Amino acid sequence: MRPDIAYIPTPEDAVEAMLDLAQVGPRDVLYDLGCGDGRLLIRAAQRWGTRGVGIDIDPNRIAQATAAAAAAGVCDRLQFRQGNLYDTSFHDATVVALYLLPHLNLRLRPRLWAELSPGCRVVSHQFDMGDWPPTQVLKLEPSEEESTLYLWVIGKSSGEDTGDRGVSSQRGMPDLEDFSEKLLKPSYQPYNFD
Repeated sequence: MRPDIAYIPTPEDAVEAMLDLAQVGPRDVLYDLGCGDGRLLIRAAQRWGTRGVGIDIDPNRIAQATAAAAAAGVCDRLQFRQGNLYDTSFHDATVVALYLLPHLNLRLRPRLWAELSPGCRVVSHQFDMGDWPPTQVLKLEPSEEESTLYLWVIGKSSGEDTGDRGVSSQRGMPDLEDFSEKLLKPSYQPYNFD
């Protein structure tokens, strides 16, 4: 299988901001679709003990992510799977992270609506989901590169086809107010992926 896009790592400041925007915590199950070197999942596991699953079509990226998770001491919290993200189930996710091109996001969108439970957060670096309006948009000041982050909450973002699933969540909705305070005062130790 060949990747649909070239590997471009998410900048470190965007990784932190994506996790904060989606309010990832210790009880979440975070899926990173197109996980690359696994940095987003590793950071979440380091900060909160979050469980996560990374999917990537490139076996070299899966090997790199697995090695990085081992070096970070978080292998017990994370799984990295080689596969096509369009053929992978992610129904148990509470948060889904994306850094895919717009046409790939649009191709994935119906599956997100169909498989994810109400209250699940979807966070994307740089690219939106067409006419599905985000719950929040965050533009980051460039330290490495200018980044725009998009957040959707399943069952809360208008324009989505919720079918018969309704909009109430047994997991509860995250408090998305004033997440910028967290972005200004990180409490983490950066992991070096070099």
